[in-house]
Amino acid sequence: MFSSSLNLLPILVVSTTNVALANPSLTVTMEQVEHVRIVSTKTFARAKATLEAEVPQLDPKIVAALTAGNLKQAQALEHGAPLFIFLKRDHGALLQAEGGARNAVQYDIGNPITASLMTRHRLQAALYAPLRFVLYENADGGATFEYDKPSTLFGQFGDAQVNEVAHKLDDELKLALEHAAK
Repeated sequence: MFSSSLNLLPILVVSTTNVALANPSLTVTMEQVEHVRIVSTKTFARAKATLEAEVPQLDPKIVAALTAGNLKQAQALEHGAPLFIFLKRDHGALLQAEGGARNAVQYDIGNPITASLMTRHRLQAALYAPLRFVLYENADGGATFEYDKPSTLFGQFGDAQVNEVAHKLDDELKLALEHAAK
């Protein structure tokens, strides 16, 4: 009978472990984020064309090289570009259902190598990499870019190495969008 009780003990431990995993921990924090708006006198179409001519579309071979563990090949495929357009979403077209489309495009922008420089230290940095911004036609007929400053997004993780990369992203994103706006 004593040996039967010992046989039940592992089952009870497993059951207790399963119960503990079924109740996740939830943490909520408030973070301060700096929001940036760049207003241009360029038309939406001209600003969009300038941006897309200056910031290349992400070459999937870069990601393939990284996932294969070949950093040197990924760097060679970058051709020196600090940022790439990962994805575009035409948010303005969604308004067609409400009576008329507008000019508004959301972009995912970044660099997979740069992202890996942050996520190797803090995996949660993947929440904000790639970065996101919106380009839309404003009420005056010009183009407006809006985004949240990368260093204030990544800064919440409290990691000096991530912060160093994020501050560099601040400069790269601002430069690319200001250039498209001029």
